[in-house]
This record gives sequence, structure tokens and C-alpha cells, in this order.
Amino acid sequence: MGGLHPTIPGKPRSRDVNGLAGPAAARYAAGRMSVRNDLTADFDLLRRAVRAAGAIAQQYFADGTESWDKHPGHPVSEADLAVNDYLRDELDRSRPDYGWLSEESRDSPARLDADRVWVVDPIDGTRAFLRGRPEFSISVALLEEGRPILGAVYSPATDQFFAARRDGGLTVNGRTAHMTRRKNVAGAHLLVSRSETQKKHWQTVFGDCTVTPISSVALKLALVAAGEADATISLWPKSDWDIAAGDLLVQEGGGRVTTPDGVDLRYNLEKPRHPGLIAANPDLAEALAARVSRLAAAKT
Repeated sequence: MGGLHPTIPGKPRSRDVNGLAGPAAARYAAGRMSVRNDLTADFDLLRRAVRAAGAIAQQYFADGTESWDKHPGHPVSEADLAVNDYLRDELDRSRPDYGWLSEESRDSPARLDADRVWVVDPIDGTRAFLRGRPEFSISVALLEEGRPILGAVYSPATDQFFAARRDGGLTVNGRTAHMTRRKNVAGAHLLVSRSETQKKHWQTVFGDCTVTPISSVALKLALVAAGEADATISLWPKSDWDIAAGDLLVQEGGGRVTTPDGVDLRYNLEKPRHPGLIAANPDLAEALAARVSRLAAAKT
């Protein structure tokens, strides 16, 4: 680890069933609590933790890491677990009454009773990370009543740090950023996963667009939010940790994230899963939804 964070091992330490230990476990198990910490302090904590987590991920990216399949086709690495463990330590230590939902932690229904919930993807884009492609990110959101109120997405390989606070705007490396204002699908620049662009009928429906493949869903959302592309689309299911932070970035950049059929997303439900997404400015999102319906019809 090169001394970045000497207390973080390659694999997570032993914890109880909720991933907590000691007094924090007791407080978490106690159920719903009234938590209204200062949001500015929460935002500072979030940004510090995500940037430090990115440094850990980047060193693993440079030095290499062991990996294995959680289940067929879904890899995980020592880097994923080390970053997850670091974020859990930092965020829970300071906010033990907040809930926790992460791709690399065992889920607990206790989060459903928490006033605020951290939603974490330690390394979004693990396949790209393991293949040496700089298309991965660290993504963390803070939810309140099922909606993201803080979000940060960090691409350590490109040193792009995207952050947003509800009603506070979007910044990239500290500078204000916005979505593009394109209204027409023809000529739009779309960020999409490689696997989706290879699907039958994709070229027929979106052949008049410029398409750039990127692995990390959170990074795609962040780049679209900041105006580096016009939209991103996925017709594959996504989890809260994939999109919660990016959703807020898009909103604060002037856009909207919905399901492929145009329904707004809500988070921290019993099953934190969504049937894909469209993210763009409102006008383009509506036009893309019409195109996506054509793609769905062509698949039947």
C-alpha cells in the first residue's frame, strides 16, 4: 500500500453481521435515530474520505491486486475491499447513527430505519480496473428519505473529482459545471457500456449518435453531469450504489436521471435495484426515452 493508509489491509477485518463493531454496532442495531448533523460538515467529511479512498484505489491500480469472482461474471478484488473498509471506517466513525449500503458489505434491513444512509460503490468499474483501463471511480452518496442530498464521484486515474450538494450546484475539481443543452438525439454524444453497444438493434436505433464506451456507471453519470457528453443510457439493471451519487450530480448539473421508461428513481428501498437508466437534460431525456422504446420494441 506504500504507506497511504497503513491500517487498511488487503482484505477486510472481521466485523459483526452489519459490518460494524463495538459501540457503533449497538447504536446501529437500536433502530431509527434522529440524526440531523450539519450538512456542511457531512459534505466535508464525504469529500475528504472519497479523495483518500481514491488514492488507495490508484495505488492498487498501479501496483496490481488479487481478484476473484463473487459469483460467475462478477469480479471483486483486494482493492475493492480495502477501499470499502477504509470508507466504512471513516464514515461510520464520524456518523455512527447513519445507515450503510455498499456493494461490498453485507446488507442489513436496519438501514431502512435510518434517517440518513451512506450509499457506497468502493470501485465502480472493477473489470476495467483489473484490465488496466482508467475507467473506474469511487462513488459515495448520502441519502435522506430516499433521495440523495450529497454525492461525490472520483476518478483517481484522471484526477477528476465531481461533487454536489442538493440545491448547491455541481463542481468538478472545485469549478462549477453544467450539463449540455442539446435537445435532439441525432448527433448526441452518448456514454454507454461496451456490452450494450454490441447488442442487436443498437446501431439501428442510435446509429446517428456518437458513442463512447466507458465501464463505470458512476463515472458516465458524472461526465454527463459536467457536460463532457450529452447523455448516458443503460437498459440493464442497476443498484443504488451504481447511481445514487451520479443521480445527484446530474440533477445539480441541470439534468434528470430516470428509468428507461421515464420514472424518477427512489433509493434505500428493501430491494435497492432499478431497471436501467437514462440521464440527460430534461428535453434530451424525453427524446431519448422515445428512442429507447423503439429499441425495446425491436428486441421483442
